[in-house]
Amino acid sequence: MRGIADTGFLVAFASANDAHHDWALNVASRVTEPLLTCEAVLSEAAFNLNDSHRVLAMIRDGLVTVAFDCNDHLHHLEELARRYADQHPDFADLCLIRMSELNPSHAVITTDRRDFQVYRRNKREMIPLICPPGK
Repeated sequence: MRGIADTGFLVAFASANDAHHDWALNVASRVTEPLLTCEAVLSEAAFNLNDSHRVLAMIRDGLVTVAFDCNDHLHHLEELARRYADQHPDFADLCLIRMSELNPSHAVITTDRRDFQVYRRNKREMIPLICPPGK
C-alpha cells in the first residue's frame, strides 16, 4: 500500500494510548513502501507525542519519507490557504492537499476525516482517504 501520512495517523501509530492505535498498526502493516509526508506533519507529530525521537525513528525505519518542499509549491499553498480560509486549515493540511494533487494514486492516511472530506484536490476532486472506521 502507498499513501500520504497525516499527523493523526503517525501519532496513533506511535502511541499505544491513542484511541486509533490498533487501526494505525493495521494500516502500517500493509505499507509496501515509505509513506509520503512533509516536515509540517512530522513537526506536529513530534509536538503531539512530545517525543522527536519516535518521529525520527519512523523516518529511519522507513515508515515515512519526507517528499515535499513547500518552497517548490508556495504559489499553490497560498492559493489553497485562500480557498479554504473559512475552514482555518493548518499548514500541514495545506501541504497534504498539495501532495495529494502531486500523487493522485496515493490516499491520505488520516484520523481527520471531517476536514479532509471538505478539502478538494485540483479544486473539484475528492481526496481519497484511509481513515479509522466510524464517525
